[in-house]
Amino acid sequence: MTARPTPPLMSGAARLRALLATGEIVAAPGAPDALTARLVERAGFPAVYMTGLGATAARLGQPDLGLMTQGEMADHARAMVRAVRVPVIADADTGYGGPLNVRRTVAEYTQAGVAALHLEDQESPKRCGQLAGLRLVSRREAEMRIAAAVAAREETGSDLMIMGRTDALRNEGLSAALDRAKSYRDQGADLAFVDGVRTRTEVEGIGRGLAGPKVVSLVDGTDAASLTRAELTEMGFSVVLYAVTTLFAACTAIERALAHLATAGRPDGITDQASYADFCDIVGLSESQEFASRHEP
Repeated sequence: MTARPTPPLMSGAARLRALLATGEIVAAPGAPDALTARLVERAGFPAVYMTGLGATAARLGQPDLGLMTQGEMADHARAMVRAVRVPVIADADTGYGGPLNVRRTVAEYTQAGVAALHLEDQESPKRCGQLAGLRLVSRREAEMRIAAAVAAREETGSDLMIMGRTDALRNEGLSAALDRAKSYRDQGADLAFVDGVRTRTEVEGIGRGLAGPKVVSLVDGTDAASLTRAELTEMGFSVVLYAVTTLFAACTAIERALAHLATAGRPDGITDQASYADFCDIVGLSESQEFASRHEP
């Protein structure tokens, strides 16, 4: 009797869609690298966010000023997807050029196994949504950027989710940002995303003014970061991204450890540090060794 093939695993996009269908807000902490993505999954979160700011910092040691290329970002996403089983939501910046570049970005991210990507309406080179001096493309150009991504998704036959992000809040105000976000959803984006929020009032305004599935990104140290997931759910948000929480925490922990090492001249005495055994558990050493032992001669 022929054995029945094992059914394929659900795609990351299918798993994310299933999470969204429950009606519960999907909390996705940002991860600057694959190791941090494993820690996010280990902590029990249902999704991971590949933040462009974190990717640029981890890979280049540079600020988020549009320095990462399409290939570098897709490769970074691929490594993160391979490291975890939960869906990965990935920053795709501006799509890295014109319609054909957007088309390729969708194909590359789909091949990497990304569950969702977001495209923003900044000019290239873009910059972090929390920084001053953002330059936006016209609303029409941004709409066509989203339309190109949706068409490219149809070509690949994938179920990749597309988030239409606007950075108009700081430059043009809430009303203009809401209009842009709505128009991107009209072009086929699955979720609308107004970035750059700093206050609870701004988040509340987006919740009231933007119907349908929507995303919010909360940055540590802002007034908006005091909002709870329960409050965000009540406002109608579907996804909340915590883009920099792990990155900022890691920087502080590393600086403290290095300061101790420089002063004491030895690592002994560094507090709140994982042991070697803890680290091996985090990276899945025993599972890898068990697999290798079953297949080595």
